[in-house]
Order: sequence, then structure tokens, then C-alpha cells
Amino acid sequence: MTTRPGPRERLLDAARDLTYAQGVHVGVDAILKQADVARRSLYQHFGGKDGLIVEVLRTSASLTGYRQVMDAAGDDPRDRVLAVFDELERITTQPSFRGCRYTAAELTLADPDHPAHAEIRAFKDGLHELFAAELTRHGHPAPGFGAEQLVVLVDGVLAHAVTRPDAHPALAARATAELVLGP
Repeated sequence: MTTRPGPRERLLDAARDLTYAQGVHVGVDAILKQADVARRSLYQHFGGKDGLIVEVLRTSASLTGYRQVMDAAGDDPRDRVLAVFDELERITTQPSFRGCRYTAAELTLADPDHPAHAEIRAFKDGLHELFAAELTRHGHPAPGFGAEQLVVLVDGVLAHAVTRPDAHPALAARATAELVLGP
């Protein structure tokens, strides 16, 4: 017998699915219906929809996926960075791909004081730090600037693949990442 996840987990799962498919402005009723929970559970666990969105962003893909891809590529920093773009090619060509949930949320949430903005920035800063560490190990002359270039490439791939998936932007970005990495 399998046990059904509790209301908190069901709310998070439903919100992850629906906000990725429909954006962060998806209705609370749709989330509650998919999660099969009462409205009271949303307020008990998250204080409301804003708190739920923040938790979805905090606990979603995060940097774990990037680290796993890099770790699977071995120990060479160059191979580790390029593996990210190989994985982006795989991800962005999937029929279910809808872009970067973090960028989409950032662009959608017009209120500059929305608490989700801090989670979005933390994710992007973490990605920058991850790349900077690899570039430092690679002996890059300007690892912080190189990391910024790589983050721009990742963001570009995730945005461009939504509008022109057949263009395979991850392949173009991979070639550009090779230039950033240098010899």
C-alpha cells in the first residue's frame, strides 16, 4: 500500500506543474483542485499563493540538476561546463519544454517587492557561482566575467528554445561557450 503525500506536498506538486505549464498567474482554484486539498491547507502551509510560489521556486529544479549534469561529465571543468549545454539541448527539444520557470516568473511578477524575486535572483546567482568555480578550476583569466557570459548563454537558450525550438539554440550556445572557455 502506498501512502498518499500530504497536503503540503500535493500543493507543491500541483503548483510546480501548473505554474510551469500556465505561468505563475495560474488560479488558486486550479492548484487546489489538482492538489485535491482545501483552501485552508494553502494558508496553513504557505500563508497564501505568494508563499506557495516562493516555495515552488525555492524547491524546483534548483542547482541540483546542473550539478548532477556536471558531475556526470567527470572532473574536467571544460567538459563539465559543456555538458550543461548538451543537457540543455536534450531538455529544450522535449515537447513539454516551456522555458525557464525562473525567468518566466521574474518577467510576470510586476510587483518589485514580491518575495519570489529573491528566490529567482538566488537561483541565478547560484548558477553564476557554479560556472565561476568551474572557470576558476579551468584557469580562466576572468572567471566572474566568463561565468556571466555563460549565464547569458543559458538564459538565451532557455528563452530562444521556446520561440524557435527547431533552431537548436543549445547547440549554438555550446559553440559560443567553447569560445568563452578558451583553449
